[in-house]
Amino acid sequence: MLGALPVVADFSRRLRLREIVDASCPMREVSTVEVTHGQVIEALVANRLTSPAPLLHVRDWATAWAVPEVFGVPADALNDDRVGRALDALADHLDHLVGSVGAAAIDAFGLDVTRMHWDMTSISLHGTYAEAEEGLPLPRFGHPKDRRPDLKQIQTGIAVSGDGGVPVFHQAFDGGAGEVSQVIPAMQALQALAGPARLLMIGDSKLISYPNLAAMDRAGVTFIAPASKQYVPAEVLAAQQLSDTVEVDYVAARDAGKGPDQRGRWHVRDDVMTLPGPRKRDPVLTLRRVFVHSSARAQAAATARAKKLDRARDDLDRLTRGLGSRHYPDQAAVTARVQAIARDRRVGAYLRIHISTDEHGKPTLTWTFDQTAIDADAAGDGWYALLSNLDPTEADAAEILRRYKGQEAVERRYQAFKGPLAVAPLFVKNNRRIAAMITVICLALLIFCLVERAVRRAIAPAEKLDGLYAGRPAKPTSRLIFEALQHLRIIPGHGNNPHVIPQPPPLPAQLLNLLNVDPLQPT
Repeated sequence: MLGALPVVADFSRRLRLREIVDASCPMREVSTVEVTHGQVIEALVANRLTSPAPLLHVRDWATAWAVPEVFGVPADALNDDRVGRALDALADHLDHLVGSVGAAAIDAFGLDVTRMHWDMTSISLHGTYAEAEEGLPLPRFGHPKDRRPDLKQIQTGIAVSGDGGVPVFHQAFDGGAGEVSQVIPAMQALQALAGPARLLMIGDSKLISYPNLAAMDRAGVTFIAPASKQYVPAEVLAAQQLSDTVEVDYVAARDAGKGPDQRGRWHVRDDVMTLPGPRKRDPVLTLRRVFVHSSARAQAAATARAKKLDRARDDLDRLTRGLGSRHYPDQAAVTARVQAIARDRRVGAYLRIHISTDEHGKPTLTWTFDQTAIDADAAGDGWYALLSNLDPTEADAAEILRRYKGQEAVERRYQAFKGPLAVAPLFVKNNRRIAAMITVICLALLIFCLVERAVRRAIAPAEKLDGLYAGRPAKPTSRLIFEALQHLRIIPGHGNNPHVIPQPPPLPAQLLNLLNVDPLQPT
């Protein structure tokens, strides 16, 4: 199997991945038969991108794939003990490695990192990790995104560039770390990558806190993030009027193939709000507040409300029919069931009830949904607020929305992080190797995204590539590109006979040409 190994090797070389790892983690002695830590990590990154395997089976993967021919690493050198030692060595130098490779990516591929999108996610872990090593991310129970509260987790933050959605920075955190408190260190790291250029940091609502915004203001960093109800209450959103807004010329990616009448529509209105600090001497921050109305979000909220009301109505009708039965013999049992329905169906704000007992001792129930409360809640459908310190001369309200919409790039990268790169759930021997393995996966994600960006730039101004998806034209994505390359083969050379690659099909050959990769070029 050759697959995408030549592409991975070429991009690794341009990132100087092996060189940076070996400089950060030098080996005391390297015999003529042993491979360096840089070679092992490079091979692990290639494994993540071609056929992710548990560490125990990396040697089997290297045997089946052309790892010796492409990377010059013997398959037997990738046994689980050697891989583990490379991860142990890497764990002591993660910050330096991440910064160096990120800087190399910016330089080698000309990435514009003046706009960065930041977000965090959780990675569930199998194992107890009772004796985790201090100074490295600690597995802890928390609020996992995959809804596995029975498992400990590590959290990971990723920053992707507005230019191509490339993850040039990442960091692992304790499983119980608060997302709000990680913003300032992330901002400082991103400033270092951006250099003298002014940084725009975009995130989710966890970006918003007085300490975070004050720190960004002092550092000269601009930001965009949605405000939680703590900062812009629901009643403020519900008071907004669509007639006071202007429509934004924006089409969501999911609506690209739809007609104008089927697409979501966005409207915005700009105003100003102030945010005082927790202490009297703290300066009051003046922020731009952009009210946004999304027709798609409004429709989704209305549909969700209608469904939960219908389900609650069915539950209450069923309860009414069962009054006086062995399940609901008295007021206490009926009250408990009504409370459960209100909680589980999330209709407590609308439900009005009266529970009593008739002359025969049978419990009675009358209920209704308060239409006034429903209408008040519906008034806020589709509305949310974005906070920013961008000057209006730099970006009007519509432009702030457009820039914020790039935040979905982080979500797409997390899908790859936990999907084709196979990260969750994770089982590694200790938290030292967990931290190193997360970096390996993030390095793989970096190459994954750089390849996508390179193909898209190579076919511009066209947006689709013929035959990429089931023989039909499609917009190049990392997943489709690597799937198209996966069937490439190589016939290993023997003696003076060179390696031979059978003539690849037209699509893989075109991709190699677009990426300017020679599959027979040694690394």
